[in-house]
Amino acid sequence: MALDVKIREATLADLPWLLHHRRAMFQEMGFTDSAALDATVEYSEPYMRRGLTEGFYRGWVAEIDGKIAAGAGMVVTPWVANPRDWSARRVYILNVYTEPKYRRLGLARRIMERMIDWCREQGFGTVHLHATEVGRKLYESLGFQPSNEMRLALK
Repeated sequence: MALDVKIREATLADLPWLLHHRRAMFQEMGFTDSAALDATVEYSEPYMRRGLTEGFYRGWVAEIDGKIAAGAGMVVTPWVANPRDWSARRVYILNVYTEPKYRRLGLARRIMERMIDWCREQGFGTVHLHATEVGRKLYESLGFQPSNEMRLALK
């Protein structure tokens, strides 16, 4: 029996699910401090709410039988042009998450493909993300390559 899967752009009504996915993603990455996870949701909510309203945060979800089974988001920001991308914008994919009971159905791939198509339609030259070990194989299969980005933790 084939599942009835619908991939669609997220709306403001989906914000509780997007925040749930953000928290669950970090928890599965090994962050165990409940207070820190709660604060992550609390401080992410106004940004994501405003972003969904104004368009600088966009999300996509996979629904199965009317229930959200997976989701992902992206942030579109002004950015200085570079030789690979003259659009003066940058797109960063984040919060890719699939509910445990819906894993191994290709939902994350379908969402990523939809998001990448949207980025192409919008004229972006590159797409950025950080990969967990769990997600790396998917992203590599979609053509993502490691970059030279580095990070300095200030706290």
